[in-house]
This record gives sequence, C-alpha cells and structure tokens, in this order.
Amino acid sequence: MSLFPEDDRPKPKRVHEIGQDLSTLSLGELEERIAALKAEIERLTEARASKSASRAAADAFFRRPA
Repeated sequence: MSLFPEDDRPKPKRVHEIGQDLSTLSLGELEERIAALKAEIERLTEARASKSASRAAADAFFRRPA
C-alpha cells in the first residue's frame, strides 16, 4: 500500500500540449483546443490581476510616510 494514495489516481489527459503535432487533429478538435486555451489565458489574466491588486494593497499598507 502506498503512503500517498493520490499518486495511484489516473492523471487527467491534457487538452493540449505545447508543440504538439497538429496535423492529425480535425477542425473540430482544433476549435476545442483554441477555446480551451483562450479560457486558460483568461484565467491566467484574472489571476495576474488579482495578485497585482493584492501586491499594490500590501505595498500601500506597508509604505512608510515620507
């Protein structure tokens, strides 16, 4: 028995791998991947904005008066 049972779980299949051969994909599969990648870009953009706002708030809070 494993100490870490989560290691035994199947890993989810990646929707897309950077640099993958695209010649075997249908137009529908390409459209699905484009949609998934656009959604991921949006998620990353939102995370970046959230972190930026948190950092700005922390910087403002810890800024020393001149």
